[in-house]
Amino acid sequence: MKTITLEMPIVTKCIASECVYNANSSCHARAITIGDSIHPGCDTFLAGSRHTKSVNQIAGIGACKTVGCKFNNDLECIADSIQVGMVKNEANCMTFDLC
Repeated sequence: MKTITLEMPIVTKCIASECVYNANSSCHARAITIGDSIHPGCDTFLAGSRHTKSVNQIAGIGACKTVGCKFNNDLECIADSIQVGMVKNEANCMTFDLC
């Protein structure tokens, strides 16, 4: 497998404990995608009882489709880091801030 190294914001905390990528309140997906044009939901969220074993990697934000956020620049997140939490039973970017 070929690999690349990218600089991207990281997910510093995730309280979506029912997500398969969550272990110890941290997201361990390689990268997550946030939202649609209006809502800052975590599109990578996947509910399940089996959780990732790969706890050494910390998730980055690969793309952000929520264009109304002040941290969105050309459909990418420019915040230093984000936190993911639960809002009405949905995983959401808690760093989201309307511009």
